[in-house]
Amino acid sequence: MSKNEIEVVDDAAMKRALTRITYEIIERNKGIEDLVLVGIKTRGIYLAQRIASRLKQLEGVAIPVGELDISLYRDDVHESDGREPEVNGSNIPVSIEGKQVILVDDVLFTGRTIRAALDALMDIARPRKISLAVLVDRGHRELPIRADFVGKNVPTSLDEQIKVEVEEIDEKDSVRIQKIK
Repeated sequence: MSKNEIEVVDDAAMKRALTRITYEIIERNKGIEDLVLVGIKTRGIYLAQRIASRLKQLEGVAIPVGELDISLYRDDVHESDGREPEVNGSNIPVSIEGKQVILVDDVLFTGRTIRAALDALMDIARPRKISLAVLVDRGHRELPIRADFVGKNVPTSLDEQIKVEVEEIDEKDSVRIQKIK
């Protein structure tokens, strides 16, 4: 970790945040009937899998977990660098028609990723309800989007980035604030 970084969530705090989100999902939905978790590629998928695992421990029911690739739906990525987006495909193992879908992502910032995810989901099917769970809400919204389930609110300035690391990809769990040079 460089001097331009501050760790705001360690592995134990991440585990607690995801457990808290899991309990809130159970409470607000009065159970887990017709629930499908959909992780936004890339780190959202691993967070969704962890929440599903915790739901199975607590409720004894396996919740389907899907993967959503929003590359083609972004309005801010491929325009800025001149390249076409790389599409890795979505994989949702069950129908989400009429189901309660919880979108899972690592960081909520401007809201553009979530808008793209909503567009992608609606192209697949029409869920009964869509909720949003995020590990970190850093503020600075550009669209009227808010998370239903938040692991941690981390106020940031626009010259900072949030760097989320997950064990499955980065070999450790952490959230850091990084100063942009």
